[in-house]
Amino acid sequence: MFDLAIIGGGPAGVAAGVYAARKRLKTILITESFGGQSTESQGIENWIGWKSIPGVEFGKMLEEHLRHYAGEFVEIDLGNKVKKISGASGNFQIETEKGKAYSAKTVLVATGSTRRKLDIPGAKEFENKGISYCASCDGPVFAGQDVAVIGGGNAAFETAAQLLNYANSVTLLNRSNAFKADPSTVEKVLSHPKMKSVMDAAPKEIRGDKFVNTLIYQNADGEHELKVSGIFVEIGLVPTTYFAEGLVDMNKIGQIVVDPKTQLTSAAGVWAAGDSTDGLYHQNNIAAGDAVKALEDIYLHLHAK
Repeated sequence: MFDLAIIGGGPAGVAAGVYAARKRLKTILITESFGGQSTESQGIENWIGWKSIPGVEFGKMLEEHLRHYAGEFVEIDLGNKVKKISGASGNFQIETEKGKAYSAKTVLVATGSTRRKLDIPGAKEFENKGISYCASCDGPVFAGQDVAVIGGGNAAFETAAQLLNYANSVTLLNRSNAFKADPSTVEKVLSHPKMKSVMDAAPKEIRGDKFVNTLIYQNADGEHELKVSGIFVEIGLVPTTYFAEGLVDMNKIGQIVVDPKTQLTSAAGVWAAGDSTDGLYHQNNIAAGDAVKALEDIYLHLHAK
């Protein structure tokens, strides 16, 4: 019986693992890999303490930090995924896809989410070669260049707002004739002189040489070529929370509902941190902070409450 099961190996899961080891909680950490979504980024420039670090190196750094402190307290099941969590506080059962099963008194879900990918010709070939799913990670790379944002929700407009600090121009393509973003956000972002939007625009193809140089889209007027060197895709997130269905409350898109003071879920003994939650903002540093907050509460739950 473990004191704690941590599910996930991104910034949240690793931060939790380091704190669990230092607090001497008998812990099992289950993850398919280390680093989370950020391993897909060419360079991460907003991780506190590092000026810039490639995504793959970021994942290695997290793993090394955790293994340095793991010792006899944190066991790591790497290359595995959780299939189902059942039970109740004090005795949770964690089933994995590779047939391993674990029992734990408490659980921390830190599995993050995956970006909904653009599915058109060229999208896969030019990922990380002009196509990005993280403006805060990659935005500065496109300083002084023309870029596009695909999407029409708050995330798309927030991405556009970030890019306006760097880019020469930002063009937002929205598939429908109405934005899903808050009207006040739309008005503020579109008022910027370097910003424009195209409605009823369906992306059709991405072209380039070594890097992106053209986005083809279609609207009622026919096909159009947009010359850009960067394309930022904001068409939604898919939280990795399927294994906790029926155990904790989730919102309509599958994010786990948490108490922002403690990261506790609706189920006693289960906490969640990072991009798998309904937190207002999702960033690497925020995910790590969420996890530390959760670990403090988990420790108190096990030893003082």
